[in-house]
Amino acid sequence: MKNSSIKFVMKYFKKYKISFIICSILIIICNSFYILTGYLNGAVIENVIGGNVKLSVFLLLLYIVLDYITEVVSRNSYHNLSIAQIKVARELGYDTYKKALDLPAYAFEEQSSGQIINRITNDTETIVGSVDRLISIVSSVITAIIILIYIFFNAWIIGVLLLIFLLGYYFIVKYFSKKLEKEHKARKEVNDKFTALSNETIRGIREVKTLGIKGNLLGRVAGITHELFDSTEKEFRTGRIFDVISCLLKITLEGSAFMLCIFLTYKGIVSVTFFVAMTYYIYRFTWLIEIVNDFSRTYQQLKVALKRIEEILKNELYEDTQFGDVKLDKCTGVIEFKNVVFGYKNEGTLLNNMNIKFESSKKIAIVGASGEGKSTLFNLITRIFDVDKGVITLDGIDIRDLDEDSLRRHISIIRQDPFIFNRSIKENFKLLDEHVKLTDIRKYTQMANIDDYIMSLPKKYDTLIGEGGVNLSGGQKQRLAIARSLQKNSKVILFDEATSALDNESQDAIKKSINELVKDHTVIIIAHRLSTIIDADQIYVIKKGKVFAEGNHETLMKKCKYYQKLYTSEEIKTK
Repeated sequence: MKNSSIKFVMKYFKKYKISFIICSILIIICNSFYILTGYLNGAVIENVIGGNVKLSVFLLLLYIVLDYITEVVSRNSYHNLSIAQIKVARELGYDTYKKALDLPAYAFEEQSSGQIINRITNDTETIVGSVDRLISIVSSVITAIIILIYIFFNAWIIGVLLLIFLLGYYFIVKYFSKKLEKEHKARKEVNDKFTALSNETIRGIREVKTLGIKGNLLGRVAGITHELFDSTEKEFRTGRIFDVISCLLKITLEGSAFMLCIFLTYKGIVSVTFFVAMTYYIYRFTWLIEIVNDFSRTYQQLKVALKRIEEILKNELYEDTQFGDVKLDKCTGVIEFKNVVFGYKNEGTLLNNMNIKFESSKKIAIVGASGEGKSTLFNLITRIFDVDKGVITLDGIDIRDLDEDSLRRHISIIRQDPFIFNRSIKENFKLLDEHVKLTDIRKYTQMANIDDYIMSLPKKYDTLIGEGGVNLSGGQKQRLAIARSLQKNSKVILFDEATSALDNESQDAIKKSINELVKDHTVIIIAHRLSTIIDADQIYVIKKGKVFAEGNHETLMKKCKYYQKLYTSEEIKTK
């Protein structure tokens, strides 16, 4: 594991370092007791053979008492270690989730939701149990070293035999560790794809059913699960080979050591106590091989998991979105683009020296053909993306200089298909302010013309909305989104094609809500259906990344042929 990954995760363990240190020392002491185990049992047997029964009974009772004490202390220490590890995993998961919320928008375009979800959940869980295993290995190594010294003093040839086997095992572990790391990483990537597709399917279950694409999705999932099976089977196969070689090495070591002990005892070179002690000690070495074998696979999983978490927490893949420190308490809602140049990653320039000004307390519309950059204006205003050149100001302040709270508080956006959380209607408002009263919520929904509908529901404001708002129509979701914006009290409210797919009744309700908002807000509307914005105070026509024309509907119909064409083509489509 790289030093950076170790340093990065160690800061989470520092808070619990006293607990880790105490538990580690106690576990090492308890494991060291096994050094006495073999000796005491050997001494008991040798004294029985020699006729010293009293000493044998005393040594046996001493062994039982020490064994009980160390077992209790060891179990409690491992329990406390597990609790500390769970706390660390939870903190890592929380910080990863928090950091994911701050990732730039293009991060979610380049990575699937499955990748990010797995890093937040599965990868953080991987560290649980890894530390106590590592401490167990360290204490076992310390115990093995002390035992090895004792063996060398009594029978150096057995010590040499052990060293040869341990050295061979080191090279075996080193070889298989690299293979297991590579294969585990590949399996995690396939699992990310499976999680992402599952998440998409569940969220879009209505479209899955109505579009009749269940078969296609099942085909894709079958392909991914087959790929996941192959990668998992490959990793397990490597693990099995590793297990077989480790088992063969362990049996060979035990057999060789015992045969050698028998020969040395027969020749009178070593005592019966040493021989009996070796029947315990040799298993300490073979057990060490087993736990190293087990941890080597856990270690590779831990290594991959920590690297994936680190990439998000340290934002190695993407640059952080930087906010300024300027606070804007009172906002008039005037937004201005000054010589703005912008293009999406791996695409050409979309906005070319864009200059446009949105005045407060006006209903402003932006129109133009598809792909001319209308929605991009909103992405830049909300800083989902940042301009390449030029400046966007809110009340004369560069929006990059505003702190995040000021920017988010004063600007709201209502999309064509707004996201509604899978909670009750009331809880959707409580996400903005957990102390908000129902009377206030109803005031916002009344202004958005949706209170009557909510009150007609059996559970009223306690009605569960469903995943992505599936229990609401498009118009209802948009009116609910308007009510949320009113609760947020944003001065600037952006409507991104908010009425383009609604029926006339819903469209009229949304228009009524918008007209109410105009009195105290800057309302900017992107519309494909020009008939919905003919009453706008100001209309900007966007073409080739610039403002091509501006004015109200009557003016543009008289002076702008491009606008006339857009409006006429829409009328023809709707007839």
